[in-house]
Amino acid sequence: MTLLGKRISRRDFLKLSAWFFGLGAAASLGGAEYVTQIEPAWVEVTHPTLKLPRLHPAFSGFRLAQVSDIHMGGWMNRARFDKVVQLVLDEAPDAVAITGDYLLSRGWDDARAAALEEVCAALKPLVDAFPVFTVMGNHDYWTDIEKVRPWLREAGLTELSNEAHTLRRGDASLHICGLDDVYEKRDDLKKLLLNLPSDGAAVLLCHEPDFADTSAAEERFDLQISGHSHGGQVVLPYYGVVHTPRHGHKYPLGQYQVGTMIQYTNRGVGMARIPVRFNCRPEITIFTLESEL
Repeated sequence: MTLLGKRISRRDFLKLSAWFFGLGAAASLGGAEYVTQIEPAWVEVTHPTLKLPRLHPAFSGFRLAQVSDIHMGGWMNRARFDKVVQLVLDEAPDAVAITGDYLLSRGWDDARAAALEEVCAALKPLVDAFPVFTVMGNHDYWTDIEKVRPWLREAGLTELSNEAHTLRRGDASLHICGLDDVYEKRDDLKKLLLNLPSDGAAVLLCHEPDFADTSAAEERFDLQISGHSHGGQVVLPYYGVVHTPRHGHKYPLGQYQVGTMIQYTNRGVGMARIPVRFNCRPEITIFTLESEL
């Protein structure tokens, strides 16, 4: 079949139909103002407490904040993102993880440069207060990774591109690991594992959540935190998530157990090109990590 002159598969047509049905239902149930203005700005700060078997008691109570999918330049602007940053500051975590997709775009121009400058300026209070770790997402590559990467590093963020960073408290260690973007096939799990010590709890930052099946199979990571899916943005009662992107179908939102590893998918603070949310509030996650000892 064709849509707007372009041939698409029946499966893709059904996905698009479900997506637009979801948008119509959301608008009729909650009102256009609610789904485009109220819920997208109504950030939820969630507080999961997770027990990690390999976490040393010295790190028990460690609080890690996660922010994902900012997508500055779409619905997200500086004033809205400043409120997100303040919410994280109010939580006073031990460290911050940003799991990719800083902009909403394809290609680089003056508008994208201005949007990235706004992101970096807004993040300065977090960088000044806490260690901030990050990985890249597909939109960071689609914008221009060679432009995005240096700006974030100059702003003081620590990018973990198939790398591990070890935090220490005395003789105890906690490894914050990062995988480069899976969508663009820049991930190198072998390189990361070679860089990762064999002892101590390990938290993996990976933009795309469905990589959890691969990372869990290694039995070396205690927790993977991801974004990418935005939680689907529209979640209908009795139906569930209406639409998810590639690499975000299986674990679209919230907490899962994948083998011996916990997977958590953050709903993001920004949105995709269709700027609506229904029953899927934007999210900042504050993980409290606990030792089993």
